[in-house]
Amino acid sequence: MARQDADGYFTIAGRFKDMIISGGENVYAAEVEAVFMEHPAIAECALIGRPDEKWGEVGLMVAVFKPGRTTTSDRLRAFCQGKLARYKIPKSVIFVDELPHSPYGKVEKVKLRQRYVKRDA
Repeated sequence: MARQDADGYFTIAGRFKDMIISGGENVYAAEVEAVFMEHPAIAECALIGRPDEKWGEVGLMVAVFKPGRTTTSDRLRAFCQGKLARYKIPKSVIFVDELPHSPYGKVEKVKLRQRYVKRDA
């Protein structure tokens, strides 16, 4: 998935399956993850969507701290203000020791969804 700017240049926005639709707005995981990675306490993170009655889907960030660093969910969300539109800021953040990776080094978001997203039966 890519976006074209006014000058005709393309920017890779991410993968369609990593896009969240919240309140009718597209939220690209790569964009939100890039902002979180700017925070000095974050070593790695992955954005996944979770169902929401009002918005359809909202962001859930799963994050790993750098050694010896910590912060809070509220501080991370505040860090995003001014860098992301409000609807793109994850509604919640979960801190974990590590993210699951495929043999190719990609974060396995399917496993994160299975573990942290409760679906209606």
